[in-house]
Amino acid sequence: MEATTTNVEAGKKSGGLKGLFGPITVFGSIFVGILIYTLILGDSQNFDEEGHPVKEGLRHWLGLMYKGGFMVPVALGLFFTVIVTSIERMITLGRASGKGNLDVFVKKIQDLLQARDVEGAMRECDEQRGSVGNVVKEVLVKYREMERDTTLPKDQKILAIQKAQEEAVALELPMLEKNFVIISTIVPVATLVGLIGTVLGMIRAFSALASSGTPDTASLSTGISEALINTALGITTSTIATVVYNYFTSRIDAMTFRMDEAGMSIAATFAEKHA
Repeated sequence: MEATTTNVEAGKKSGGLKGLFGPITVFGSIFVGILIYTLILGDSQNFDEEGHPVKEGLRHWLGLMYKGGFMVPVALGLFFTVIVTSIERMITLGRASGKGNLDVFVKKIQDLLQARDVEGAMRECDEQRGSVGNVVKEVLVKYREMERDTTLPKDQKILAIQKAQEEAVALELPMLEKNFVIISTIVPVATLVGLIGTVLGMIRAFSALASSGTPDTASLSTGISEALINTALGITTSTIATVVYNYFTSRIDAMTFRMDEAGMSIAATFAEKHA
């Protein structure tokens, strides 16, 4: 129970320190988006004398993005939020996976338990580290405790080992899934932001056409292309967020499977080795 209590306290401490990651990342990314919109996209060299984007090259696209309106920095902010959160999750899940291959680690634990070397199995957990190593070690601590217990019947001991595994996994999952809500929320929001920017751009384009009094297909085409920049940014961000979310979810599922596999293996070994 000592190790479990320590994990809980560490989790609370970590949660307190990182609880502001989401708001800081979102608002910081939007601020960066505003700076890019103002200083880079709005650079005077991106426009001709009449204020239209230059005709060719990278500066044409930069000027065109600037003409997309005030929703562009918001869309850029959401894009940067996905990138920053993905990097943070990549680092966290990399640490959670531990130092070695998970399949090899689980096999070593099974072999050591078959040889009744619980201490050796716990040393493997210390070397592996990460969430899987932490969970397996918690289960092994309970395994050793049940070996020494002379009061409980065998079926109760097995249930205690299984419960220890479930509790250990429950303690690790919040850390693995932390900040996922940011990415999952951006998936629909980025698309909606892009659509809002597009609608506002279209309104602006048709209003300018109506006020001119004469049809101007060139101006109309330019206005529509500027408006659609928002759609492109929103859909791109949403697509990347969806791919990233599914990728990290599959990684967590794989780690959870290894935790469950190791826990069930330990309980089955106890049932086999102890009368």
